[in-house]
Amino acid sequence: MVPALTSLAHGVLVRRHCRKAGVSLLEIVDVRKSYGSEADPYLALGGIDLTIEEGEFLCLLGPSGCGKSTLLNILAGFEQPTSGDVSANGAPVRGSGRDRVMLFQDAGSALFPWLTVEENMRFGLRVRRVPQQEWPRVIDHYLRMVDLDQHRRKFPAQLSGGMRQRLQIARALAVEPGVLLMDEPFAALDALTRRRMHVALLDIWRQTRKTIVFVTHDIGEAVTLADRICIMSVGPGSTISRVLAVDQPRPRDLRDPAVARLFIEIEELLAPDMARSEVRERAA
Repeated sequence: MVPALTSLAHGVLVRRHCRKAGVSLLEIVDVRKSYGSEADPYLALGGIDLTIEEGEFLCLLGPSGCGKSTLLNILAGFEQPTSGDVSANGAPVRGSGRDRVMLFQDAGSALFPWLTVEENMRFGLRVRRVPQQEWPRVIDHYLRMVDLDQHRRKFPAQLSGGMRQRLQIARALAVEPGVLLMDEPFAALDALTRRRMHVALLDIWRQTRKTIVFVTHDIGEAVTLADRICIMSVGPGSTISRVLAVDQPRPRDLRDPAVARLFIEIEELLAPDMARSEVRERAA
C-alpha cells in the first residue's frame, strides 16, 4: 500500500515510508545495525525502510552520528546489516558489486597519485574487466563529460580538488554502474568549488540518469540536488524520520522564496537532533 501524503505549505510532500511510483532499484526493509559485543551492543541503525527508484537523486541528510555513512556502506555491500534485508534489482545484496560504486569525500585517496588521469581511468576499466578495445571510446566519452579531456596526461597532484572529484566520478561512470553512492563527496571543497560541483554533478546526472544516493549534512546541498531528501535521526537507533519530495524545478536558487522556505523547514526539523548531536559530541 502506498502511504498517504501530507502536503506542506510550500508544496513539498512528506512520506512516512520512502516509496514512490516508478521502477524500484534498491530496497531496504527493516534494516538494523549493531556494533560492539552482545553484552554491550550499540544500535547504530534502528530499523530503516527505504525504496530508491531507478534514476532517482536521493539525499540522506542529518547531523554527524546519525548513521548516514553506515547506511551507505550497507547499500554498497561493504557492511552487512545485523538484521533486515537489502536488495538491488531484486537480488539480495551480500557484498560489493559492479552495479554499485562508492565515491568518497577525499578523491585524492581514491585516486592513484602515480598514475595520470587517463591511467586512472584505465585502471578502473581493467579491474572491472571491460574489454580493452573499448577503453579509448569509454575514456574519451567520460573525460569529455566531466570536462577533463584536455588534462588526461596530468597527475592527480596537478589537479584542483574539484577536478579530482570529477575524475573520481568519471572513473566510476566508466564501468557503467546502476547506482552511484556518494559519501559527502564535496565536503572538503571550498564554497565556490562546491557550487560548481553541484552544477557539474546535476549535468552528469541529467546526461546519464544514474541513480544517485548522496550523503550530506548540508541542508543547502540537499535542497539544491535532490529529488527526495531522507532526514535521519540521531542515534542510537537512528531511523529515517522524514522524507521530503522536492518539487522545485532545477536549477534551484536558495534565494528563491519557495526553495528558501523548504530550507527553513528542514532546518527546523533538524534542530532538535542537531542539539542532541552537539551535546553528545561535547560529552565524548
